Amino acid sequence: MDDVKIASDADRALKQKHRAMWAQGDYPTLASDLISELGAVLVEACGIRPGQRVLDVAAGAGNAAIPAAMMGADVIASDLTPELFNAGRDHAAARGASLEWQEADAEALPFPENGFDVVMSCVGVMFAPHHQAAANELVRVCRPGGTIGLLSWTPGGFIGKMFATMKPFAPPPPPGAQPPPLWGSEDHVQELLGAQVTDLRALTQTVVIDKFAGPEEFLHYFKDFYGPTISVYKFIADDQEKVDALDKALIELAGSSGQGAPLRMEWEYLLLTARKIDTGG
Repeated sequence: MDDVKIASDADRALKQKHRAMWAQGDYPTLASDLISELGAVLVEACGIRPGQRVLDVAAGAGNAAIPAAMMGADVIASDLTPELFNAGRDHAAARGASLEWQEADAEALPFPENGFDVVMSCVGVMFAPHHQAAANELVRVCRPGGTIGLLSWTPGGFIGKMFATMKPFAPPPPPGAQPPPLWGSEDHVQELLGAQVTDLRALTQTVVIDKFAGPEEFLHYFKDFYGPTISVYKFIADDQEKVDALDKALIELAGSSGQGAPLRMEWEYLLLTARKIDTGG
């Protein structure tokens, strides 16, 4: 029993740390500035229709949930970090979208089994530390025959490379945690979902990012707005040599990943859909 309590306490502490990480900076602005189109890409891939019950897992400020609601679906946007919801509500109101917002841990969703026609996540669930637990929850809350749709940064794309660049400067991951960009590997997601799904379809695509005058502007933007980057810099804040080294590494990564002025980059992602196995007669 003591071991169970220790594990439970450790998990709660980890989730609080993740919530705090995403609450710092300004992820809603970043998502709006850089990747606003991706939510609609996922909604289209999932074939969302009026009247469907849709759950967006790790929804942030509703980059996918809001377009789904605008299609006439009955949408719940869920996230571990409810601090992001205020921006989401404002965005939804500006676009005339109506949806529900609910705090939820992607690894232990507070929703009934088989409750949704579509369960989706746009560069969200990939950041849950325990991939199999999160994948099992996506399947559990989806109805038999329903759609699971995921859009995730790939390991070999820009964001995957950015996380690899930051890793030597970051604190060691907690036991059992897996790197977020693994969700951008088709083989990894196939293994996670396994025989629970059928009709799995995956496509690697890119989104064009041309908002930065150059690599230095990219660096300062991510140091100000992106929770994971902010957390790494906080961890090394007392070591100026490491701060300078990470600055240099990220500037070099951005410079080698784009060209022109403004800097034009293409960030790679995996768009994946599958259908939950229907075992009914």
